[in-house]
Amino acid sequence: MIHNTAVIDKSAVIEENVEIGPYTVIGKGVTIKAGTVIGSNAYIEHAEIGANCKIYNSASIGTPPQDLSYNNEPSKVYVGEGTTAREFVTFNRGTKKTGKTIIGKNCYFMISAHVGHDCVIGDNVIVANASVFGGHVHVGDNVFFSAIAGVHQFCRIGKGTMTAGGAIITMDTIPYSTCHGDRAVLSGLNVIGMKRRGMKAEEIEEVKEAYRILFMSKLLLKDALTELEKSGSAYVKEIVDFIKTSKRGIVRPA
Repeated sequence: MIHNTAVIDKSAVIEENVEIGPYTVIGKGVTIKAGTVIGSNAYIEHAEIGANCKIYNSASIGTPPQDLSYNNEPSKVYVGEGTTAREFVTFNRGTKKTGKTIIGKNCYFMISAHVGHDCVIGDNVIVANASVFGGHVHVGDNVFFSAIAGVHQFCRIGKGTMTAGGAIITMDTIPYSTCHGDRAVLSGLNVIGMKRRGMKAEEIEEVKEAYRILFMSKLLLKDALTELEKSGSAYVKEIVDFIKTSKRGIVRPA
């Protein structure tokens, strides 16, 4: 059902069983796939919204990037199926650098969360109230952000991580870790998260051993990575590859 007060641009493509609430504006360049529900007073332009999403009241999706170099180049936001954006959530579209901002499948963004331009957010990511991502941030799958956390532009957040409330992240966080503080430091591993995603006890122990070698052995980082490269664990390899490709450096324990 589409409310009769909704304003919909003639270029919009709206599939079957989509609900659009009162006073919502659907602007140019929008595709909304089947089963998606959009509340009242939302604003959506230059976006592709996947199937069975829920966009709550006063959310804003596909608006221009907050980047002074942007000159109205064509760009878009892509929202994966099953994702929820609660009240006042904002997703900005990309700049000319990538042309897109990508939100994964089955994510849940709580009130006033913000995703900046050119970000890539993985699947099954949960972002609590008022947490924000600067431009070009990459977030892995199965990540959890507590409320009022902030991520500096160009940072990478490894898959399976958990960030405490109020944390300010200015460097890359390795997969499966937990962090907190301003500026954020590692506080251990997200063992509960690893268990929930079905990792075996021996696989979790391998990640624990990798953490000990990296941060508790007093080895230089390059020597610790050399040691970890001997491991046959796919999870350890993922951590090693993540660190080796980091451009901003990594968050470490205090």
